[in-house]
Amino acid sequence: RSVTVNMQADQAQRRIEQVGRCLNAAQRTVLIGIDQGTSSTRAIAFAPTLGPASSSAFEVVASHQVEIATTEPHKDWVDQDPVLIAETMWQCLEQVQKKLAALPGPTCVAGIGVTNQRETTIAWDKTTGKPFANAIVWLDNRTAEIVKRLTVGRGLKADVLRDKCGLPISTYFSASKIVWLLENVPEVRTAIAEGRCLVGTVDCWMLWNLTGGVHGGVHVTDVTNASRTMLMNIKTRQWDESLCEFFSIPSSILPTIKSCAETYGTIAAGRPFAGTPICGCIGDQQAALVGQLCLRSGDIKNTYGTGCFMLLNTGTDVVHSKHGLLSTVAYQFGPNFPAVYALEGSVGMAGKSIRWLRQMGIVGRAREVDDLAASVPDTGRLYFVPAFSGLFAPYWCDTARGVIVGISQSTKKAHLCRAVLEATCFQSREVMDAMLQDSGVAVRMLKVDGGMSFSNIMMHIQADVLGTPVARPAILETTAIGSCVCAGLAAGVFTVPQLLAKHDALLKYAASTTVDGGRPPFRVFEPSTTPEERAERLAWWKKAVRRTMNWAE
Repeated sequence: RSVTVNMQADQAQRRIEQVGRCLNAAQRTVLIGIDQGTSSTRAIAFAPTLGPASSSAFEVVASHQVEIATTEPHKDWVDQDPVLIAETMWQCLEQVQKKLAALPGPTCVAGIGVTNQRETTIAWDKTTGKPFANAIVWLDNRTAEIVKRLTVGRGLKADVLRDKCGLPISTYFSASKIVWLLENVPEVRTAIAEGRCLVGTVDCWMLWNLTGGVHGGVHVTDVTNASRTMLMNIKTRQWDESLCEFFSIPSSILPTIKSCAETYGTIAAGRPFAGTPICGCIGDQQAALVGQLCLRSGDIKNTYGTGCFMLLNTGTDVVHSKHGLLSTVAYQFGPNFPAVYALEGSVGMAGKSIRWLRQMGIVGRAREVDDLAASVPDTGRLYFVPAFSGLFAPYWCDTARGVIVGISQSTKKAHLCRAVLEATCFQSREVMDAMLQDSGVAVRMLKVDGGMSFSNIMMHIQADVLGTPVARPAILETTAIGSCVCAGLAAGVFTVPQLLAKHDALLKYAASTTVDGGRPPFRVFEPSTTPEERAERLAWWKKAVRRTMNWAE
């Protein structure tokens, strides 16, 4: 009861502050989401549209995007320049500020939310602001020997820490990346000894720079990003000294853990939107869950980006997976609010498989993949398993490598293109099956977003592979929306009940062509396969997956 009272008082205070900031003035109220991903940085200004007539909960008012490259200096390495990450963030904010200024009438920015590629790890000098090395990207596999040393070398299984952190020991998560920096970058060790070293995920780097950097920048993270490091106790949501000791990582270099919806600081003086509160922070896949308004236990979404990430809201209980999934924090809407958890299935290669087709010269443009895939009724039993850097959920095999099996004389590139799309759909099917086994929740509808979800042919294939309707929202910027939901809740722009009411209204109209003459809120793809057909295709897929195992041992 005391928690409920604190939550209500907290909400009331936020609303009082918000009324003073924006709602009393005859201004357009917007929220800005900064979405820093593996391939680009974006800033998007949204106007909340929670009224009954609108076809979405948020309307895009202004946006700007800058692509950002990764480099692969060595086999299995994936790097990114942290300075470039910060520069593109400022470029996007500057352009959005100009676009908002050009709109008729005044605009009030109620708050800014941050969302980011998770697990990617950066170490920097707090006195100079300079990184000690490039960011080690989540896809990077250089720490395979470290992982082997920590597990096999100690006679331990990869799941030895699951009860505390919800994760298996893997190259994917931040802890092994921090160990690599400690062991291979002498400047990091020196800076730690001298009290100058800060380490964190991309959100930490962004927030530190946004709030002033060397001039008073805050070193904080949120519970969702912290839950991807292997260093946070998933139940207490604080750094766990026993986990830090396991990896020999000093907790002094780590950021303070905060909720997803509170004020961390304000934009530094002399920068775009100076003085505006930064009051939302959430990892990108959790942001997509929130942006799809999957705020009830049992709600599920799948994001098709560079990788593919399915999250199932499990409510306020931690569900420990026995089928290769991850237990993670979904969100916490304020320091006085309870944390909500999720089961997650992470697939390493989704959109990156399309880029592989382009790199190999099989297609010239991504759009060709859809056209070719649609030109054949099936793959002719050709299967493509994109285990370029191993397999993530539900197998967690770092030594798996990609295969193409079932090639015959009649195989055409159209079959390969369709097999590439099917690969992501089958991987998603295996993750959903594991979620059903762990949670007992029968999925009624899968919400989708991310770049690959633009593909109608792929969404049809996904529905057929799952045997479950697939719903794609009209506005696919769900990650940025999720960061704005956090910021908006912190700023008192709206409440969770208002968001849920809007969500239910949109689902009610999902089957209609339009809402008030606008775009349909969702497009729903219905399955057309029989259970027998789905079972046979899945069995062939699993046979192909077995061919990838332990290839790089």
